[in-house]
Amino acid sequence: MSADAGARAARDGSRRTVVVTGASAGLGYFAAEQLAAAGHRVVLATRSRERAAAAERSIRRHVDGAGLAHVHLDLADLDSVRAAADELAALQPEGVDAIVNNAGVVGASTMQRTAQGTELQVGTNHLGHFAWTALTLPLLDRRAGRVVHLGSIAHRWARLDPSDPLGASHYSSYRQYGRSKLAVMLFGFELAERLADAGSPVSSVVAHPGFSLDLLSPERPDVASSRSEPAWTRPAQRLYAQGKDAGADPLVHAAIAVGVRSGEYWGPSGWMQLRGPAAVVRAEPRAHDRAEAARLWVASERAAGVAFALDALV
Repeated sequence: MSADAGARAARDGSRRTVVVTGASAGLGYFAAEQLAAAGHRVVLATRSRERAAAAERSIRRHVDGAGLAHVHLDLADLDSVRAAADELAALQPEGVDAIVNNAGVVGASTMQRTAQGTELQVGTNHLGHFAWTALTLPLLDRRAGRVVHLGSIAHRWARLDPSDPLGASHYSSYRQYGRSKLAVMLFGFELAERLADAGSPVSSVVAHPGFSLDLLSPERPDVASSRSEPAWTRPAQRLYAQGKDAGADPLVHAAIAVGVRSGEYWGPSGWMQLRGPAAVVRAEPRAHDRAEAARLWVASERAAGVAFALDALV
């Protein structure tokens, strides 16, 4: 998606403050660039200060007058998550309008773990964001903001272990990635329900990028590795995939567009949700399973050592 398309998502013309996790590369970078192009202040929440600085330089080259800030956040370390939430509160005491929980990892062939011992993909993609959302929710409440969770079509083939929702039985990187994204979506939809029950003005929206490839994305030399695939492959790939700039479209729309409702699921509107303009799309029913979401919620609060004080937001 172009910067102009990002600007069109801000239909009411108001300037907002949006936090994007993992904003130094890939989908997160393009979401940050598009939000800045739409006139919003963007806080890049990233693990690497050096990569964040490179992303800032790149955004400023493409967006005149971009309003940018940085918070150091390592979602694979809950101590870093707590420190980042404190840093964001000091940076934005008046609150924030949206937080886009974009950052994520794809694990190696052998299982890795976070600083606190959870399998890396579930620990980063879901549990780190779970804790981050709980700790930053008061900032969203001050501005009646939105939290956007990055889902994936990979949730279609995933199942969580009811006895151990954060576990990694029969580990494979692909299987565990799907589990992590199913956990993200269960959390995002369940949070929408609990926020509504509490009468909170905060909304929770899930979005996914379809099948988004670096090869089909605009060149950003400072924030992406050089392309190795031959250019002649791109026309065929565009039949079923899109660039990460286009993949960022549903995230940007979910974060700032007028009329987005809590509990919605945004993604590409084309065949199998692989590519196309952003629209409300369908998730698998198990992503809306409230009994499974409740088990995941309890396990996540225990593992993260945080609790959602939803009643305090009213």
